[in-house]
Amino acid sequence: MLMALAMILSAQAGRQADAQVNVKHLQTEKSPIANGVWAGDTLYLSGQLASPITPADTAKGTPAVYGDTKAQSLGALTKIQALLTEQGLTMGGVVMMHVFLAGDPANGGKLDFAGMMASYNQFFGTSAQPNKPARSAMQVAAMAAPWALVEIEVIAVKSK
Repeated sequence: MLMALAMILSAQAGRQADAQVNVKHLQTEKSPIANGVWAGDTLYLSGQLASPITPADTAKGTPAVYGDTKAQSLGALTKIQALLTEQGLTMGGVVMMHVFLAGDPANGGKLDFAGMMASYNQFFGTSAQPNKPARSAMQVAAMAAPWALVEIEVIAVKSK
């Protein structure tokens, strides 16, 4: 019995050694986190926020404008698409998505799920890109960036 158990454990250890994957971090010195991490053929992208629709104007003293949930979702998804393209992937390779939504103060603090979906539907389930990822969407109290209404992270896989 002990001999059989030892053989099983030895075989499992051998399989674990064979299962090791290459890991590559997509990072810069400026950022405290990696933009993404490759683990084998799987890319884990960090959460993406929208870029400003209108940048801040320090001369006029006006802050940046990021837009509503729909605009921020479009901005975040466009960033994700660009990051995937840089890595040789497309939105069709996205297998899992996590969407974090905060209530919009301009909308009485209400969550705008429909606004997020309007942008999402431009990238997934279209005739040009019919694949839809598995997805979770959740409301959060607030984002780390005080202006942010949407943060989206994805997991994408390179097809063989």
